[in-house]
Amino acid sequence: MESSHQSVASRRRRALVVVAAAELLAMSLWFSATAAAPELAAEWGLTATETAWLTIAVQLGFVAGAFLSSALTLSDVIRPRYLFAASAAAGAGFTALIAGFVNAATPAIALRFLTGMALAGVYPPGMKILAGWFEEGRGFAIGVLVGSLTVGSALPHLLRGLGGVGQPRVVLYGAAALAAVGGLLVLFVEPGPHQAPAAPFDPSAIGRILRDRGTMLANGGYFGHMWELYAVWTWIPAYLAASLAAGGIEASSELASMLTFGTIAIGGLGAVAAGIAADRAGRTAITSASMVVSGVACIAAGFAFGSSLVVVVPFVLIWGFAIVADSAQFSAAVSELAEESYVGTALTLQTAIGFLLTTISIQLIPFVAEMVGWQWAFTALTIGPALGTLAMLRLRGLPEAGRLAGGRG
Repeated sequence: MESSHQSVASRRRRALVVVAAAELLAMSLWFSATAAAPELAAEWGLTATETAWLTIAVQLGFVAGAFLSSALTLSDVIRPRYLFAASAAAGAGFTALIAGFVNAATPAIALRFLTGMALAGVYPPGMKILAGWFEEGRGFAIGVLVGSLTVGSALPHLLRGLGGVGQPRVVLYGAAALAAVGGLLVLFVEPGPHQAPAAPFDPSAIGRILRDRGTMLANGGYFGHMWELYAVWTWIPAYLAASLAAGGIEASSELASMLTFGTIAIGGLGAVAAGIAADRAGRTAITSASMVVSGVACIAAGFAFGSSLVVVVPFVLIWGFAIVADSAQFSAAVSELAEESYVGTALTLQTAIGFLLTTISIQLIPFVAEMVGWQWAFTALTIGPALGTLAMLRLRGLPEAGRLAGGRG
């Protein structure tokens, strides 16, 4: 019996490592064109609006793909590792097409939209695979997955900082190759003992999810968190560049890319640490604390602006750590609260609405920056963490909280 238990524990660890690695590699597609945007804008003669759409198109594509997947309950009808692998391969192909054949905004934006649609088949299925392996310690497991997603999202900035400045195709082809490897890796993960069997197509499942009080409060926390997250990830390079210039600091493109990589990538540690803490102290407590820190940082960014690197670097690293630390715990909460047979659909719906909100906040920040400057541009994001915290504190006071983190709320 003990040997059998050790065998399951070993297979569970292996599944976690492989899925996390696959997620890290596949999600390098997300900001691939964003990292290469300065060079692409110069080479193709893009306007500022067209350049922004290289990121926004991915968000919209992800939303469209996630809503389609939710409506068709694809994450519960198709085995998640096959959906993940096919989606990663498709996203890699779309990104390689941009690098090899595109030289104008319109086809690039269209392919970025399709890349976002493909990534909707990567992230939610990855969460479902791990939910099938982890009942105890699920917050930690999904925290590792989101940590991998976070580092993967930052990888294009690392590729640019290590030799991609002036060579956008190095960044794009590099991300495409990494994603293709990630798609292959996930095929080596077998279904876990807690994974629900493939469910029949049932459009009414969406209605049941939307009427479930606990699930929707967890979603409310997630939506507040997402209002802030991707807007900061998208515009932190512009904030850092303006801040360094205001402080009279000579900053190369390589330094700006490496600082951006560090700000985003350190969130991987935050996601893992919060996962461990949430399994012990409760999901509502940890998510609320994380949103308080990141919400305060939206305002503190104005006071740190123009300071020396001794101030700015620790500040953005703390912000980067906290801003994504809670992300996995909203997903873990939904996996514990939603109808078991349609957890994949509930997770996909959650991410679809969350990413739809990001398309608004990403476009909002440049307008705010034009009015008040980059120093105070992020204050407009504070409302998200504030409302998200209220939702999680409300959930904490309900009986449904007893189903979270083994009864810890």
